[in-house]
Amino acid sequence: MEEIRKPHHLTRDQILAPQARQTVWVLGYPNANLLDMSGPFQVFSAAQHLAAEFGIDDLYSVELVAKAKGPLPSDQGLTLQATKDFSSDFSAMDSLIVCGGAGRRQALKDRETLAWLTKAAAAAGRVGSVCTGAYLLAEIGALDGRTTTTHWRWAEDLQQRYQGITLEPDAIFMRHGKLWSSAGVSAGMDMALAMVELDHGPDLALAVARELVLFLKRPGGQSQFSTPLRAETSSGGRIQELQHWIAGNITADLSVVALAARAGMSPRNFARAFARDAGETPGRFVESVRLEAARRRLEQSSDPVEQVAAAAGFSSAEIMRRAFVRNLGVSPNHYRGRFRSAAKLTETV
Repeated sequence: MEEIRKPHHLTRDQILAPQARQTVWVLGYPNANLLDMSGPFQVFSAAQHLAAEFGIDDLYSVELVAKAKGPLPSDQGLTLQATKDFSSDFSAMDSLIVCGGAGRRQALKDRETLAWLTKAAAAAGRVGSVCTGAYLLAEIGALDGRTTTTHWRWAEDLQQRYQGITLEPDAIFMRHGKLWSSAGVSAGMDMALAMVELDHGPDLALAVARELVLFLKRPGGQSQFSTPLRAETSSGGRIQELQHWIAGNITADLSVVALAARAGMSPRNFARAFARDAGETPGRFVESVRLEAARRRLEQSSDPVEQVAAAAGFSSAEIMRRAFVRNLGVSPNHYRGRFRSAAKLTETV
């Protein structure tokens, strides 16, 4: 009889066997962000549920820990249930995820929370922060000398407050030794997926992503802002409309002359208006759109570099290579080698 395959197409042999169950504690506090807490929790739990279909019951055990057991109100109004408190023995804890949210301000003033976190972070084999959870790790000195990231909105403030850290303000998530960090809210799920991939291989991470309808390998070093999102910062009108059109027509003639004609302006007036409204030249914006398209294709396919360049609107592979070196400091091939693995790309030494 033909084997009935599960919808996720995962097989038992594709799950890298664990050496021991990974115990993950997610640290919450009153008015922590809901998705900061529940997002990573969902990823690890989904990994365990998928593995359990093959009789593997020892991948992850996930607990929500807080100062006191019981109801824990989130910043969004939904109340969760903390199953561990600060009296719980964390000697068996392997990974600790620290959440962000409006409640962090009060948590930063709570000596008991900071004292517990200091001990727990030292004991854990892996520590990650989601969004402004980085403030708590920075406050106890865990990020001193480390490279970290946080939500773009708080990046400058975090760097000013804690000058002993090296901040990567635009990354989705980062890894520096046992310390991981991620940008806002949903980026915590990207970070957790990378941890699952590191622990048990890309096939399980892919199955989890499919199960949760997530984009699997959103690379840690990928910008928190896509180029189309940058278009939303324009002042509107014809220039903003044109930016959106450019993003959807990257292989078209996007020279200043052609774009000016499309906008119904002279090339000189168009260039001035674009720079004024968009904050950058037309050529710079076009290059960034094409560069982003090329990055996505390099991350997600094995297409030859020449084919990637053509699909992204570059006139040649050499022109694309120059754009990569100028903007990213690496060649397209080097970029692909670094960013094909979500777990490896985030590690800094």
